[in-house]
Amino acid sequence: MSAALTGVVVSPNSEVCSGLGFLETTRVVDPSRLLAKEKGFFRSERFKNAGRKQRCYSYFGELGFLGSRKLDVVSRVVASSSGNLAISSEQLVYDVVLKQAALVKEQMRSREDMEVKPDIVLPGTLGLLNEAYDRCGEVCAEYAKTFYLGTLLMTPERRKAIWAIYVWCRRTDELVDGPNASHITPKALDRWESRLEDLFNGRPFDMLDAALSDTVSKFPVDIQPFKDMIDGMRMDLRKSRYDNFDELYLYCYYVAGTVGLMSVPIMGIDRDSLATTESVYNAALALGIANQLTNILRDVGEDARRGRVYLPQDELAKAGLSDEDIFAMKVTDKWRVFMKKQIKRARTFFDQAEEGVTQLSSASRWPVWASLLLYRQILDEIEANDYNNFTRRAYVSKPKKIVALPLAYAKSLVPPSSRKLVPN
Repeated sequence: MSAALTGVVVSPNSEVCSGLGFLETTRVVDPSRLLAKEKGFFRSERFKNAGRKQRCYSYFGELGFLGSRKLDVVSRVVASSSGNLAISSEQLVYDVVLKQAALVKEQMRSREDMEVKPDIVLPGTLGLLNEAYDRCGEVCAEYAKTFYLGTLLMTPERRKAIWAIYVWCRRTDELVDGPNASHITPKALDRWESRLEDLFNGRPFDMLDAALSDTVSKFPVDIQPFKDMIDGMRMDLRKSRYDNFDELYLYCYYVAGTVGLMSVPIMGIDRDSLATTESVYNAALALGIANQLTNILRDVGEDARRGRVYLPQDELAKAGLSDEDIFAMKVTDKWRVFMKKQIKRARTFFDQAEEGVTQLSSASRWPVWASLLLYRQILDEIEANDYNNFTRRAYVSKPKKIVALPLAYAKSLVPPSSRKLVPN
């Protein structure tokens, strides 16, 4: 599920690559300015859950597509003149999986012909960069405890890089789900995207940006999935209903699947894996979709209280249900039948993801297996609650988490399959 290629250290922006990611060729950033800006970004330097849909950071998923193009462009691409889908979101996204896999392969070939030069470390910047990564680790430890534990098994370089990516995702999510979400406008997201571009060009705004800027200078991380996550935030500002699963799939890709593509070049594929790069990315996408669907099914009541329904409208109608039934928050036989089908679909995506996890670098498998096993158990808890996801929040208890961790670790020890993994 992470189609990263172990050992690749090619920057996506070769013209701007200093080892620290602080530089734009000869430009030096004042460390005190970075520190001051980072401290003021969040209220009390803490992340709060509030607002619209809490997104699931699956750590795997799909490469972004359509870049900075807005959602009206997506609609024109997907819809035919008759109003029917000319090509499904799944196919559109998978087409980009192929493009991203080809990009990584090309970077690998380029890497073989490159002379590896040592990082340029400027006096006074290394300590700041270490502090930036440490801060990212603290945030990850506080808000993703299980995953953070798994990252401790990674090499120091991979561990820090994953922390930096995680923090950027949280900060992006805070723009529409944080305490100031009601004041966020599309223009604010445009500014955040511009800041992202500066970061990728070696011009970080604050110390947390600096950690990610350093990461993307060392690994073949493409800017596209980051831009697509911002497009997911734009979608949440303007959309609260999804006509069918195709639309919902696209949303899941934006807000969860993109995280995988960010993480893929860092996680790595096992050297003994016979899987194609494309198939590993496709499995990564499946886990991202599965986790986000689970997140949606768990939070139906919470979302309804905000006037939002993240469920396919056509499937609700086919089950004899409507938004009014959801807002009434009553578990009926119709609701149980509907939920069984939704849970079955999420489990199908989990099943598709499993083989891909086995293909990961051995040092990266444990946190991913833990994520997969624990999120899949949320579906079990929804069933145990008699499908009451209106007033009861399904969660995995601490004892079950404790049991899941060694199981995930045991699964992480299983080497890649001897057979080739083929795309679905």
